[in-house]
Amino acid sequence: MTREEKERFQRRVLGIGAVTDSQYGFLNRTVCADLFDVLPGLPSQCCDLVFADPPYNLTKNFNGVAFKKGTTEQYATWLRCWVPEMKRLLKPTGSIYLCGDWRSSAALQTVLEESFLLRNRITWEREKGRGAKNNWKNNLEDIWFATVSDDYVFHVDRVMLKRKVIAPYRNDVGRPKDWDETDSGRFRMTCPSNLWTDISVPFWSMPENTDHPTQKPEKLLAKLILASTDPGAVVFDPFLGSGTTSVVARKLGRNYLGVEIDEEYCCLAEKRLERAETDRDIQGYSNGVFWERNTLSDQKEKKGKPDDRFGGPCTPSRKTEQPFLFER
Repeated sequence: MTREEKERFQRRVLGIGAVTDSQYGFLNRTVCADLFDVLPGLPSQCCDLVFADPPYNLTKNFNGVAFKKGTTEQYATWLRCWVPEMKRLLKPTGSIYLCGDWRSSAALQTVLEESFLLRNRITWEREKGRGAKNNWKNNLEDIWFATVSDDYVFHVDRVMLKRKVIAPYRNDVGRPKDWDETDSGRFRMTCPSNLWTDISVPFWSMPENTDHPTQKPEKLLAKLILASTDPGAVVFDPFLGSGTTSVVARKLGRNYLGVEIDEEYCCLAEKRLERAETDRDIQGYSNGVFWERNTLSDQKEKKGKPDDRFGGPCTPSRKTEQPFLFER
């Protein structure tokens, strides 16, 4: 960002007062504040989906805000300070997705099961990263999926994956069996599993890339939002970072609310949100279809707006003490 851009986006970012002054004045905005100060001011049952990508149980610096690794139980204690509040914020049909790595997963499962109905664990491949000489390369992350009740939103038909057909079976009359023959090749629409190998971590040449050290890909958020919400739903991200959740929600016609403690990242989120007003492209998702990695040449149709069934204009709808883990 230029200095002028940062000054402009600073004026768009809300402080804690916006949450306490008006019940719905914070919708479709970025709130720059400590999550633990914001939570008491958020109304119950105000959102349909929570996507939470908290600091993992690692010692890491987020632009001057440090998170210190603790024991599994210490990490679980910190999670208990805010995860139960997500249930209060969610509607009865709502869902939560909670991110972590292999070190964090045991605590995530334990704490989620205390407040929610656990549905699944998604494991996705992070195809970039450093190798290890004395251990296996850490190449995956987990996303735990849970719901408030047994009555929840899930649209599997909106998150089908388009794959190339390697063994093209045909029926008795020679017609394709469960696949299509197109000018670009032979493809099959497959149901998504809980093992994702089609996600690309944002790198320097991708338009969505920022300096945030743990930025999640827009394609990943698109899958979760399309599967677990309807157009006009409210998506809440309590650890917004550089804004991926809000950006994808806007591109897909959902309402959003993001809370982020760092002003620099808030401004980055606002810059990306401004660009999303005119550019709704999501790399790896085009014309209502998710594609495998490295298939750009196969995506012959013009990219741009998502399928109209899943996108559209965004129309608004209707302090716990934290442990030692955070320090400036």
